[in-house]
Parts: sequence; structure tokens; C-alpha cells
Amino acid sequence: MKIKDTIIILAIVTFMSLFSNVLGTKADIIQSIPGLLILAVIAFVGMLLSKYIPGGIPAAAWVVTLGCILTIPGVPGSDIINGYVKNVGFVALCTPILAYAGVSIGKDLDAFAKTGWRIVILAIVVFVGTYIASAIIAQCILKALGQI
Repeated sequence: MKIKDTIIILAIVTFMSLFSNVLGTKADIIQSIPGLLILAVIAFVGMLLSKYIPGGIPAAAWVVTLGCILTIPGVPGSDIINGYVKNVGFVALCTPILAYAGVSIGKDLDAFAKTGWRIVILAIVVFVGTYIASAIIAQCILKALGQI
């Protein structure tokens, strides 16, 4: 994907997330914009790293890693980033992603139907595994930080 296309897609997703965040969380639009722009920049840098650093590491891994590093307490600027990003609701970010997934599956419905019932079992296992792993990681981190 070209950098121009990446910027356009991130701008569209950021706008959709802003709209969703303002409606869903009743947050002020002015408070939401900086957090969403920070998230968009992190996503853009992660996509650039994926494109230009060899090794075939997916962009999502770069984005998550970069986001985690930038928000660790004690990292310079993390307080500022956390302060702005806390005004963005999680559901606001999920809305455009789920919309894209729905359109993507709808576009390839024949291929999706050919996968059969096994894809449902796989999806359930992945969702449950992700949930349990996330809960374990959150428990360990919160315990290490002394918040629980």
C-alpha cells in the first residue's frame, strides 16, 4: 500500500472514530481530537516501520509495540500521551474496524461460505484465547504496578 493511501485511510478511520467517540461517550470534540491524532500517528509510524524494516513483522505488531512503549509510565511524554488518549473510548475505535471487517466479509461472501462451520469454531477459540491471555497480562501488569 502506498503512503498516500495509508494516510487517506487513517484520516477516514480517525474521522469515523471521532464521530463515534463524540456520540458514544458524550466526550467533547475538542478533547477527542488530540487523542485520536496521537493514535493515528502511532498507527502511521507502525505501518511505516512494517514497510521499511526487514523481517516481515506485521504492521499491527509494530503499532501495538510502539503504543505500549510510548505509554509506559516514566517514558518521556507518556503522561501527555496518556492524558490525551484517555478521552478516546475503546468502542469508538472498534466501530470503523468492525465496519471494515463487515464490508470485507460481505465482499467475499462466497469465499467465506466455503470455509464452512470450522471457521466458527476457530473464531470462538481465538476469541476465548485472546480474552484469557489479555486478562492474564492485565492481571500481571496491574499487580506489578500495585494497583490491585
